[in-house]
Amino acid sequence: MSDLNRDVLELVWGKQASNSGVSASLFRRWTQGFVFSETEHSALEQFEGGPCAVIAPVQAFLLKNILFNLESSNWRNISEEEQRLALCSTFTEILVSACIGKTHNFCLATWAPSKSTDENRDITEDHTEPESSQNTQTQQQPTALAVEELGFERFHSMVHKRTLKTVAELKELILSLYDTWRNKFGVLLFLYSVILTKGIENIKNEIEDTSEPLIDPVYGHGSQSLINLLITGHAVSNVWDGDRECSGMKLHGIHEQTTVGFLTLMESLRYCKVGSCLKSPKFPIWILGSETHLSVFFTKEMSLVAPESPSEQARRIFQTFDPEDNGFIPDTLLEDVMKALDLVSEPEYVNLMKSKLDPEGLGIVLLGPFLLEFFPDQDSGIPDSFPVYHYNGLKQSNHNEKVSYVEGTALVLGFEDPMVRTDDTPIKRCLQTKWPYIELLWTTERSPSLN
Repeated sequence: MSDLNRDVLELVWGKQASNSGVSASLFRRWTQGFVFSETEHSALEQFEGGPCAVIAPVQAFLLKNILFNLESSNWRNISEEEQRLALCSTFTEILVSACIGKTHNFCLATWAPSKSTDENRDITEDHTEPESSQNTQTQQQPTALAVEELGFERFHSMVHKRTLKTVAELKELILSLYDTWRNKFGVLLFLYSVILTKGIENIKNEIEDTSEPLIDPVYGHGSQSLINLLITGHAVSNVWDGDRECSGMKLHGIHEQTTVGFLTLMESLRYCKVGSCLKSPKFPIWILGSETHLSVFFTKEMSLVAPESPSEQARRIFQTFDPEDNGFIPDTLLEDVMKALDLVSEPEYVNLMKSKLDPEGLGIVLLGPFLLEFFPDQDSGIPDSFPVYHYNGLKQSNHNEKVSYVEGTALVLGFEDPMVRTDDTPIKRCLQTKWPYIELLWTTERSPSLN
């Protein structure tokens, strides 16, 4: 009997999943393991559309661990053992972040093969102690033929929950199951591990609309709640900072600075506004969202995630009074902005500044002149140019269908700098939601694809 009950399947796939399952084509798109590219040894491959909602966040944390934790001279050409350790460390980190409180247990979803797929033995007990790597792999791996034959219902009838009490036990079992994560159902098994560790009710309490499954039953895309769960450990549906009240409802957002960030093309189209918790993470790695896909933008330049400079803080606060991103505010709000920034805000001085910042009497204050007046020093400590990389796990979105990083050079300019116009591409528009005056020079003929 599987440990994945009706509630889990409905949360992930929708109400129809526990009755009639999901379409074979949709299930097939999500049935893949965590497979490293042969051409880019620290990059994971995605075979079809859909599972980027799990693969891209794992890739972002994986890059963080490889770039900043792994003592390797060549981060793009790591060994198989380094791949194994980095991936398992990444899984542990994400599961620890999803765990509620120190007394809560960790859960791993693993294989529970039936006698028809494993002649050794049928697992029916819930084990809390890790076993040896050899025994675990023997138990967890169905034969190749059996794997190919498994459909939605058969696969889910074989999933088993393993409960661990300590991080040390969790790390040991994750390492011993490395071949399981790489096989055909590795992505789903890890997704279920995160959900079981977090707890169904805890996830439902955070999701805004519990009728919306984590995976779209028609198109197979992961929801924002799923993406946020993997990035932050919280399955909230929004990307703004903190909670908001709307018509008496409390809408949950992101409450603290994240380890890796998130930016979305949807913000440039004004469908949403990503808060600073996701925009300004602890490490210079950002998951990028398009209409249909997730990719990753990253650099080793830690100055990009340094604390806000006074001018960056001023820009952010000014923009909170300009929610539609018009680039200006009514002059009636100038006093409020100045108070929020702890500037002198005596009425006489505010009126003087209105006259200076709006000499034509249009009744508006532009962001650029405001920053020049009060924060003329634009030096944020970011170098003039630095190398950046873009990852897209879909083979068909890469040159010659080989998953590899696209390398480029970024220039983050101030608003008063002469514009070095490069291109106007989706990836640039997405990044401009964080750095309005960023310019990108890629080493490839084509700009990297967000889709």
